[in-house]
Amino acid sequence: MTQTSPPPTDAVQGGALRILFAFENPLPSTEADAEVFLTTARYLARLTTGAALHVPLPDQAASAALRQATGLAVARAWAPLSPPWARHLACGLTIVWRSAFRRADLVYTRNLWIAWMAIRFGQRVVFDHYRPWPDQIPPLRPFLYRLMCHRRFVVNICHSDYTRQKYLELGIPADKLQCIRNGFEPERLDAPIGRDAARRALDIPADAQTVVYTGRVNHKKGLAVVIEAARLLPDLLFILVGSYGEGPIEAMAQALPNVRVVPFQPPEILGQYIHAADVLLIPPSLQPLARFGSTVLPLKLFFYMASGRPIVAGNTPDVREVLRDGENALLCQPDAPPALARTLRRLLDDPALAGRLARTALAESHTMTWGARAQRILDAITERLDMPSPRSGGWRGPQRRAWRRQSRRWLVHLLRTGSPVLPPDGLADQAAPRRNAAHRPGV
Repeated sequence: MTQTSPPPTDAVQGGALRILFAFENPLPSTEADAEVFLTTARYLARLTTGAALHVPLPDQAASAALRQATGLAVARAWAPLSPPWARHLACGLTIVWRSAFRRADLVYTRNLWIAWMAIRFGQRVVFDHYRPWPDQIPPLRPFLYRLMCHRRFVVNICHSDYTRQKYLELGIPADKLQCIRNGFEPERLDAPIGRDAARRALDIPADAQTVVYTGRVNHKKGLAVVIEAARLLPDLLFILVGSYGEGPIEAMAQALPNVRVVPFQPPEILGQYIHAADVLLIPPSLQPLARFGSTVLPLKLFFYMASGRPIVAGNTPDVREVLRDGENALLCQPDAPPALARTLRRLLDDPALAGRLARTALAESHTMTWGARAQRILDAITERLDMPSPRSGGWRGPQRRAWRRQSRRWLVHLLRTGSPVLPPDGLADQAAPRRNAAHRPGV
């Protein structure tokens, strides 16, 4: 295999970097992973030179539209759009033959296969993903260790400290792991409208105490807890924005007159729902983490903080990295509808508390923009390029034993459930009793 060495380190510092952003799924997309990757690419491109985007697209017209929307040069991937496994395989196999790959100083990706192929063909790699793959798919641990300890693997951008800790436990050098959380775009809040005007536009009663959730409306987001809390608080109006059709959450909401389910909305309308809210809600549930492996701090969290509205969320490992109970939000016991109902009632009955929490969150949000995230990432890359590759601790006995034990657990879980994502130790058991209790009549 012929390898092409990247340019000397001193030739690619800071703004002189040429980055090839490699995304494995078609764009445009409303998925959160696409939003994170593409927004990061747009903001990082402003700080560098010669950035390009490698992505599978249906035709040249789509390529031109994406180039106009992002301001990035677009290299249309030599890959079919479906099936997904063939698309992912082809993106990794063919990117290494593209001129954009040879010109780049590094490849920036969220795809492990693309990262491995890029390194095998002599390119530097920055990896950016929210999932703690060592815990969620334990058989990957030896591969992940070899990949991230390679001298051309620059840094792994983790979206939460929870994820970073899982890679540290695997033995990846700390210098190659950076926790850099996601952000929000201030432009979406440049023209705020008043609460009353937003409510008139959305046909929300002016005097209704309103709890708003924005994001995908589905069973993986912990929204069953919200529906049960709404049943306990019939005088509050719950608005769930982000439905894509008829699903189990929509079915649960039909019987409750105080729950309004709204289809997916464009950003400008979504902002109106934010401004119309008395409380913004992140569903307090361990289910996204314990059952579905969605450990990323939700994108809505950062936008919520910048909105000037008080936030209620669950006291879960990822959320409490940013939100602190009684300081910038109220956190309640996860998967417990009565606890959520009490917390919402406490906040709505105490305007002084709500105002204080909202002001603190707003002040802290000023450092949480996408632009600030891009600068932190560029600083991390530049620092790593200036440093020799750190020595790894080695793949030792404890790691091997944990790998074998967790791989067996993963296989049993896969055969029993069909899901390839292994829940974290303890969290699934911790969440299950509450999940079952939430569906018992009278709770």
